[in-house]
Amino acid sequence: MSVSAFISYLRLEKNYSEHTVKAYERDIVLFSKFCREDHQMESIASMDYPIIRNWIVSLSNTGLSNRTINRKISSLQAYYKFLLKVGEIESSPLAKHRALKTEKKVEVPFSEPEMERILSEIPFEDSFEGSRDKLIIELLYTTGMRRAELVHLKWSDIDHSKGILRVLGKRNKERILPLLPATEVLVREYMEHRSRLDKVVDEAFVFLTKGGLKIYETLVYRVINKYFSLVSPKVKKSPHILRHTFATHLLNRGADLNSVKELLGHSSLASTQVYTHNSIAELKKVHQKAHPRNKK
Repeated sequence: MSVSAFISYLRLEKNYSEHTVKAYERDIVLFSKFCREDHQMESIASMDYPIIRNWIVSLSNTGLSNRTINRKISSLQAYYKFLLKVGEIESSPLAKHRALKTEKKVEVPFSEPEMERILSEIPFEDSFEGSRDKLIIELLYTTGMRRAELVHLKWSDIDHSKGILRVLGKRNKERILPLLPATEVLVREYMEHRSRLDKVVDEAFVFLTKGGLKIYETLVYRVINKYFSLVSPKVKKSPHILRHTFATHLLNRGADLNSVKELLGHSSLASTQVYTHNSIAELKKVHQKAHPRNKK
C-alpha cells in the first residue's frame, strides 16, 4: 500500500488539516529515506521494530528532542494503523513501542495586566493594519480560537444579530463562540478600514493583507510577537499562548472545566486539563487567604 493512499485517507476520511497532513507525510518520507539509505529497503510496509529503533537512535543523535521524536513515531503509528485497517499487514511493528520520556511542557500565559495593557494602552495605528492587528489579538484572546481557525474565518461565519461566530475546527468540527460587545466594536472599526482597501482579492475572508489577500499563519505569529514584545518579558509569545491565556483567565474567574472544553473545541477533558495548573495556583491563594485555619 503506497504512502500516497495513506495521505489521501488523512485528507478525505480523517479530515485532517493540510498542515497536519504535510507533517505526517514529511515524517514518513524521512523514515522511508532512512530505510532505503541505511538498510536498502524500498518498502516500509513490512517492517521490523529493530529498524524503527535504529531510526529513533539516529534521530536522537542529530539532537532532536524526545518530544519531536515522539511526534515522528506517532506519524508512523498512524501509518501502520492504516495498513492494519485495510488488511495490508497483520500486526504493527510499533504495537509494543513506548514513547520516549519527555519533560512536562509548561506554557506560561499572559497575565491579566499584560492583556489590559495590550488592548487598552498600546497605541495601535489608526489604519487598516492597525485595526486588523488589534482585532486579531482581541479575537484570539476573547474566543480562544486557534490560529488556523482565525486565518480561515469568513464573514459568513459571523452573526452580528446573535453576537456569535462559527469556527470550523479540527476534523471539520464546527463550534459556536460568543462575541463580546467590545469585540464587535473592533469588528466594525476593522470593517470600515477594510472597505477603503484599493484591492480585495479574497473577499469572503475576514482577515486580509494590505494587498487584499487572505492572511497566513506566519503573519498572525508576527503580529502577536510584535505587540506582546512591548508589554511582556516572556520568551514565548505566540497565538497558542493567547489561547492558553483565554482558558486560564476563564478558569481563574470561575468558569467550569466543561464549558472551557466546549469553547476550546476539545474532544476530551484531558486536553483541557493542561490549562488548569494556573487556576489551581489562584485557588490556593484564595484558600490560604480566606480559610480561618491559615493563621498568620
